[in-house]
Amino acid sequence: MYEAIKSGNFERYIILEVNNKLVDAIQDAGCTIRINTATENGIIKSQISDFEIYNPQNSADQKNIKSAISEADEIATAIPSIAYYDHGGENSITHLLARNINPSKPQIIYTAENNNYAAEILWDKIISCTKEKKIKQFQILNTVIGKMGGVIQDPATINDLGLDLQVPGGQSAILVEEFNHIIVSKVRLKGFKKGITVFQEKDDLLPFEEAKLFGHNAVHAMLGFLAHLKGYHYMSDIRNDPSLYHYGEIAFRNECGALLLKKYNDFNDPLFTEEGFEFYGSDLLKRMTNPYLRDEVKRICRDPIRKIGYNDRFLGTIREAFKRNIVTKKIAQAVIGGLCYIINKKINIGIDYPANLSALSTENIKTILGEVWKNEEDDGYKSDCLELICSEFNEFSTNFLK
Repeated sequence: MYEAIKSGNFERYIILEVNNKLVDAIQDAGCTIRINTATENGIIKSQISDFEIYNPQNSADQKNIKSAISEADEIATAIPSIAYYDHGGENSITHLLARNINPSKPQIIYTAENNNYAAEILWDKIISCTKEKKIKQFQILNTVIGKMGGVIQDPATINDLGLDLQVPGGQSAILVEEFNHIIVSKVRLKGFKKGITVFQEKDDLLPFEEAKLFGHNAVHAMLGFLAHLKGYHYMSDIRNDPSLYHYGEIAFRNECGALLLKKYNDFNDPLFTEEGFEFYGSDLLKRMTNPYLRDEVKRICRDPIRKIGYNDRFLGTIREAFKRNIVTKKIAQAVIGGLCYIINKKINIGIDYPANLSALSTENIKTILGEVWKNEEDDGYKSDCLELICSEFNEFSTNFLK
């Protein structure tokens, strides 16, 4: 919304939000939201205003919502996961779009959910409850969003950084990084020119999606789990730990970068060159540890079971590397870091595991991962992955458990 308003290319701006308390607070504030942007040198404060906000669960808002979708040129979804596309019954994202897409004009949607196939999934859901001829001028785009940030609710952090509250009298602040290099699928609608010009179109998004998952996401989560074991509260604490920061550099350059450059060595884009990925990795490490972003380690570590899953960032990286004869030792240690977080936080995974980290061994690592991966199809690499992870246990223990 910030970039859309800043572009000046639209006549009407609308937000749909199901948190009624938040909708009321924003309306009471005159439809103005304050935003804090973390740079390398401090905080920049800005605001967005002159927009409308409605709640899809509120029957009184339905007329405005219908017109908003029908008149829109560009729409974006921004929800916790693709699982929420159907939440809300007749007022779900799927049904609202299916009913109100305008067949007489071209329209695009940016799917901002962290899934490589979000656009295709949403398309299939919409197509199942509307006629295909209604969406002949309608395109859903995937996105690769590397922008970090979130909602800050800790009063001490808000006070320490001098953040503007989202709305006056509220209890939370929006804090995001300055970076806004967002990549989207190529717009295929004839004659359509998108209004949010900072979004960069790419013919093939998959290489960039994999760079995000196997590079950014993998190393970010790895550093989060290892920072937890070091007792750090903020990701910026890593800047004062050269050995841990170096872990990130090695993982980016020698593991994630090595496999991505080998996989996409014929892909014509500056990112997939040694110089391009070197800059990408070093820039990301600086951004991840920006003290003004005040990113909490616990935020990076959330949902650890998913992150050590067989088809997520760590194992996806390890398996892709195996296919190219690249050994990913640091990423393998990240999996153990995720297990340690589960044990420390006593997260239920359906089986018993060691009561504390001193009892962790290669045998129960195999047992725990076997449970986490039990419903995932074996592509022939499960045993190799387990062997690599267990082979890194001694070095991991020396560096992080002793």
